[in-house]
Amino acid sequence: MKPSKPAGTQTATLAEIAREAGVSAPTVSKVLNGRADVAPLTRTRVEELLRAHGYRRRRAEASRSPLIDLVFHELESAWALEVIRGVENVAREAGLSVVLSESAGRLTPGRTWADQVAARRPHGVVLVLSGLDEAQRALLTSRSIPFVVMDPAGDPGPDVPSIGATNWQGGLAATRHLVELGHTRIGAITGPSRMMCSRARLDGYRAALETAGLPVDPSLVAAGDFHHDSGYRLGLELLRRPDRPTAVFAGNDLQALGLYEAARELGLRIPEDLSVVGFDDLPVARWVGPPLTTVRQPLTEMAEAAARLVLELGRAGEERAATRMELATSLVVRSSSAAPASA
Repeated sequence: MKPSKPAGTQTATLAEIAREAGVSAPTVSKVLNGRADVAPLTRTRVEELLRAHGYRRRRAEASRSPLIDLVFHELESAWALEVIRGVENVAREAGLSVVLSESAGRLTPGRTWADQVAARRPHGVVLVLSGLDEAQRALLTSRSIPFVVMDPAGDPGPDVPSIGATNWQGGLAATRHLVELGHTRIGAITGPSRMMCSRARLDGYRAALETAGLPVDPSLVAAGDFHHDSGYRLGLELLRRPDRPTAVFAGNDLQALGLYEAARELGLRIPEDLSVVGFDDLPVARWVGPPLTTVRQPLTEMAEAAARLVLELGRAGEERAATRMELATSLVVRSSSAAPASA
């Protein structure tokens, strides 16, 4: 299908796109507004032409609903609550509401979600540990709906605005803390390898060991999924070893709490027999016994920054270049880490 105008121009009108697609102008308008009463084949043909022409709704056309769409790949933990709180803070200040959705563990939402967002016409979309495929990005761009990725799972690309944290530095600080206490056998329970934040934390762990002149033992590194159950299951495997680690860096607080449970089951005391460091600094980290040493990831502040950025992009249109921002992490020392008993 060849457009009658050069791809990427803004000169095609809805009438011209309708004529090329063999439909009426109101049908093209329905597609633009995400209406459901359009045949799937017709919708696909019109969307392809809109993308080929680089069509964007003009500011006057782009009337927005008083909403921010917030998309998670999964909604199962206190981690998500901290993010929701941050987006809600900014939305409340701007007189907006938040629409929550979940992509059921997928790192990109389904096509139905993109159509629903186009129909809602929110002020913007914040995606958490998720991303968009090319068609979804084109759909939101054609509707003048800005989007920002928070804590991107992979490399979002140079033209995608994103907010993250200094995950590598956090992994380095957590492991260096354990090294400085005198630990030489330090295990790690990571998050999913497909997630950039998880890989960065593991790289920081390795860097701290190598800098201290300690070997990186692959058998002490267990791949988890950022959930409590994997911290418990993998913790049992690590702690049942005859040469078990005397300290473990858990890739997040939930896995650290699972590790607590595994240690209790095996009769190990924290921190006398095992030091534990987590990552996130969720509120529960202060309440458990003993209180958890962890790396603070400023989740609420990250979410606030993502929400503010998406609103700024909506006001600036194409005048603002894509922004990539990383907020600092920091080590919070509590009672779950101490010198090894042999020291």
